[in-house]
Amino acid sequence: MAKLSLKNISKTFNSKGGSKKVLNNISLEIEDKSFCVLLGASGCGKSTLLRLIAGLETPDCGEIFINDENVVQKPAKDRDIAFVFQSYALYPHMTVYENMAFPLKIKGLDKKTIDEKVKNASSILGLDELLKRKPKELSGGQRQRVALGRAIVREAKIFLMDEPLSNLDAKLRANMRVEIKKLHKKLNTTFIYVTHDQTEALTMGDTIVILNEGKIFQKGTPDEIFNAPKNTFVASFSGTYPMNLIEAKIENDEIKTKMFQFKIPCNYKQVLSDRSKVFLGIRPENIKLENNEFDIKEEFLINFVENTGAIKVLHLEKDKEELKAVVNCNQNLEGSKTFYFNSKDFIFFDFYSKEIINPL
Repeated sequence: MAKLSLKNISKTFNSKGGSKKVLNNISLEIEDKSFCVLLGASGCGKSTLLRLIAGLETPDCGEIFINDENVVQKPAKDRDIAFVFQSYALYPHMTVYENMAFPLKIKGLDKKTIDEKVKNASSILGLDELLKRKPKELSGGQRQRVALGRAIVREAKIFLMDEPLSNLDAKLRANMRVEIKKLHKKLNTTFIYVTHDQTEALTMGDTIVILNEGKIFQKGTPDEIFNAPKNTFVASFSGTYPMNLIEAKIENDEIKTKMFQFKIPCNYKQVLSDRSKVFLGIRPENIKLENNEFDIKEEFLINFVENTGAIKVLHLEKDKEELKAVVNCNQNLEGSKTFYFNSKDFIFFDFYSKEIINPL
């Protein structure tokens, strides 16, 4: 059992160029046995947060609880945490077996227990035929599985993973995502996973925490993050294809943009009555080439098509404004086409605070 609680955590790094506050008063609850993904751009503080949990860094202030114990002053080796690094961090002179056995030898376990734990982890990860090889003889995916195996043998309360798939090619990353999710299910323990990849976050996490500039912008399920982003940053950052954000005016019960206009939906009339401007958010997947009883249609110039196979990302333009649409079709995608929107698919954001406006 390992519930993690962070309370008012801050961290500043000092250098010759000055000081930088990397984490600013972070409070977070991570439930036992959950798969929590820390998602954010480079420099947002997610890896620092992971290192603070592990005990590799000390916060300037705040508390870190594993279950009911404050571990801020507890050494990393005593926190019962396993860490999987981006660089694999394997010992090149050791075999796969020796790499996996090393943390158990440090603990002083007997040879029989070590052998049982290593072979159990090896079986889970499909490493049985590689135990006598050294890291230089392994592929990137195999090295990553060894790094996971070394973490598994410790039977830790919490597994921390810092962008473990970033050095792998696209196909191998997709395969390893599935393997890590299977591993989480088998081990039935708490995983905290750092990534800047939105696809990884949405496909792997049962909880996603989005960080920006050292602060938590939203915590939620993948569906909540994707369908109900709390602000424009989360809207534009989350999802394989980020949400389109469009500046709009409110005049005479209508929402007007430079590209189209429509009546204010009934459930938004009261909350928008005293506003003159908003941002509209719409997912590229909700802009269609077919009319499925949608209430908005406009003609756009297709400037560019990103062909990813079955899915095509269209770069659209109208009156010098740009949008992206994601479609699944084989028709000719050149020149100007009519596209369809449904007003119920729009999310409204306050023009000034950038926070979501919820309907009544």
